[in-house]
Amino acid sequence: MIADLKPYPEYKESTLPWVKQIPKHWNVVRNGSLFGQRNETGYADLPILEVSLNTGVRVRNFEASTRKQVMSDAGKYKRAVKGEVAYNMMRLWQGAVGVSPVDGLVSPAYVVARPYVNVEPEYYVRLFRTAAYMAEIDNRSRGIVKDRNRLYWDQFKQIRSPYPPPEEQAAIVRFLNWTHARMEKAVGSKRRVIALLKEQKRAIIHEAVTGGVETPVRRKPSGSPWFGDIPRHWQIHQARHIGRLLKGSGGTKEDAVDEGVPCVRYGELYTTYNNFIWQSRTFISPERAVDYTPIRYGDVLFAASGEKIEEIGKSAVNLIASPAVCGGDLVILRPSNPVHAPFLGYLFDSYGATYQKATMCRGTTIKHIYPDELRGLQVCFPPLDEQERIATALDGSLLQIHIAISHLEREIELLREFRTRLVADVVMGKLDVRDAALRVPDEELREVIAEDTDLMNGDNVEDVEAAA
Repeated sequence: MIADLKPYPEYKESTLPWVKQIPKHWNVVRNGSLFGQRNETGYADLPILEVSLNTGVRVRNFEASTRKQVMSDAGKYKRAVKGEVAYNMMRLWQGAVGVSPVDGLVSPAYVVARPYVNVEPEYYVRLFRTAAYMAEIDNRSRGIVKDRNRLYWDQFKQIRSPYPPPEEQAAIVRFLNWTHARMEKAVGSKRRVIALLKEQKRAIIHEAVTGGVETPVRRKPSGSPWFGDIPRHWQIHQARHIGRLLKGSGGTKEDAVDEGVPCVRYGELYTTYNNFIWQSRTFISPERAVDYTPIRYGDVLFAASGEKIEEIGKSAVNLIASPAVCGGDLVILRPSNPVHAPFLGYLFDSYGATYQKATMCRGTTIKHIYPDELRGLQVCFPPLDEQERIATALDGSLLQIHIAISHLEREIELLREFRTRLVADVVMGKLDVRDAALRVPDEELREVIAEDTDLMNGDNVEDVEAAA
């Protein structure tokens, strides 16, 4: 159906700076002709709403939130009626806008726009989120510095937007909802395959770091609840016997510069396929580096916090050859005895180590792990020459898995890029979806609504800024 889409028969000049032409039967109007501002307060009993880049406006789940915020007087919050558009004044240029799913309250930092008759709010939310429109919003926003710029109602209502006929707005929303669901199903399938591949990888690593890669050898009981029998010449060591553990410290992401001292930050531990950090994604100046913790080749870095148990203590070994530093929220294991550094990358992110780290964490919403706990982390430890053979064997056996994961993630990226382009082409009138929308089965559309509801109630979202 998507492949059959074609442009409209006739176009005209739009007079808009960000789109040259629109279909001949479309109009261009000010946002003030499409929406009126709602600025009502005093409804303290309504639920609090927030905006997410993924799902738009949703009811905020305070219990599941990772942000520790104190609610101010809810009676001062703005009312947003179900079906109205709410946007964050400081984040609209990033796409922080959506349609309210229920009657609720938004922060005074939000604007509530009430759609007039013959205005489909979902169409305009999709339009507002296109790159071209967000650039226009950015140009219209005002503030002392860019990150504090705001788009107030007075500026918003002056922006001019395309106005398709009402029935065509609805057809566009219907078609885009259907395509969104189809693509998300494809992405979901690829993510499930990625998860299976990662589990396969972890199983291969576990087998190697608890039993080796040599021909069958005589074994002995490990004496540890985390491992079974291990080769007779291996030992069970605690992390304290391998090296010294210390807490990392550093500044903030604002210290980042284009070049300078490599700086490894917390998030990089979750982006490495094979538990190694070969290069950092960010740098800081030599002057600022003195405020950070130096790291050496072969140091093992552990994530000191996380929202999920399986994230706690996620580790990777530093293989950056040059002097480097790390930011805060990391724990560093610095080996004091001869070890094969790549082997440590596999060792400390194996099943046995992961299970132990999960039992060591503290906290409720955000969980933490500290050097004192990690000192007691048990691992199987072979002789140095065998460490090297195990790491080399794992490098080879995991290569195809890494390649497969890379291909799948690239396919997901391409699907998302295609969807972004498709949405922009449709809402700006470059592609005619009127006939295609009529062919969307009603049962599939009902599935879309159900899936969107599940997503809005779930945790797999990326919050921009809480409404509170």
